[in-house]
Amino acid sequence: MKVNAQSVNFNADTKLIQFVQNRLDKLETFYDKVISSDVYLKVENTSSKENKIAEIKLNIPRDKFVIKKQCKSFEEAVDSACNSLERKLKKRKEKLRVNS
Repeated sequence: MKVNAQSVNFNADTKLIQFVQNRLDKLETFYDKVISSDVYLKVENTSSKENKIAEIKLNIPRDKFVIKKQCKSFEEAVDSACNSLERKLKKRKEKLRVNS
């Protein structure tokens, strides 16, 4: 799957980008028709420790899922967003199976 990762207001290191790529690749085990994904990693300027935001836009045929999570680390935010996407993809696949 093509993953387009962008970091806003900071430079993401290669380990973080690789983590995002690997985590999103796992989504294909739940739904094999994923076209591409856009990942936006942002740091919010607040005093709160939970200032890392991961926003993932997943493109699938005839639809798009957008999940936004805010956590203490980017890894945690990406992992949480991917878990939500897994649930959405399973639900979508089940719906397609019922309709066909």
